[in-house]
Amino acid sequence: MTAAWGVDSEYGRLGDVLLCPPDNFRWLSTSAISRATLERGDRFDPAAARAQHAEMVSIYEQAGVRCRFLDPDPALPYQVFARDSSAMTPRGAVVTQLHQWWRRGEYAPVVGFLERNEIPVRGMITAGALEGGDVMIVEPGAMLIGAGEERTQHVAAEQLAGWMRDDGWEVRVEPIPSRYVHIDVLCAVLADKLAAVCVDVLSTAVIGWLRGKGFDLIEFRAEDAFRLGGNAMSLGEERILSSSGGAELNDALRARGLTVYDPDLSMFTLGGGGAHCLGQALRRELVGVG
Repeated sequence: MTAAWGVDSEYGRLGDVLLCPPDNFRWLSTSAISRATLERGDRFDPAAARAQHAEMVSIYEQAGVRCRFLDPDPALPYQVFARDSSAMTPRGAVVTQLHQWWRRGEYAPVVGFLERNEIPVRGMITAGALEGGDVMIVEPGAMLIGAGEERTQHVAAEQLAGWMRDDGWEVRVEPIPSRYVHIDVLCAVLADKLAAVCVDVLSTAVIGWLRGKGFDLIEFRAEDAFRLGGNAMSLGEERILSSSGGAELNDALRARGLTVYDPDLSMFTLGGGGAHCLGQALRRELVGVG
């Protein structure tokens, strides 16, 4: 069964994804990751960024995913990371509240997009900052929310957690070091009972929680997380959109028989976000039905 709009997993077949053209993207000192890039003196290449984003779009389209696009706003250079301005649930979108001043305006294009496409809004975060990269559906009925305070604040994470608990979901709010930006840098749910996890950083309690749910865990290290090597997006049907920078994860997934697409996304990973950060799932086949 496919939802009209919404998702109940990170791995049901992906029907529609929300992206944003990289027209206004440039590197800013938004995180420890991008700060390290700038301090090294690496050079941002806007033409390369456009080409890399276009290749990612092509992969989605060849996989049968319908790409939807936010209207790029020149005042919002990090809007390209479309994961963060919303979070999708089975009952529609949650409009988030971004923490850094140069990203706060991202709510406006996403609200406009949702209204134009008649996508239901489950709620709008008002208690504090919450960013979509910190929202991870572990499986139907279970959600993990990261709270590093520098981006997602605990009080806002608990606001979303309360809504989901009202819907009968189990929700775990996990403190994370702000160095790693969002939970999706440290954890990726990629298929039914399969996840990639940063064992150096995630708490033993979270690792145990996932193992207790029967997950096969692909482990990666903190240095790989910092390079966005664990940040990947399931297309469903055991197909994964990763990046060339996640070579170890990609090898591990292929060894398990999954199909992996690994374009060069270095202009984005050096700026602090990978494949999962660049897209928000709008519609997936529901896997918790029947």
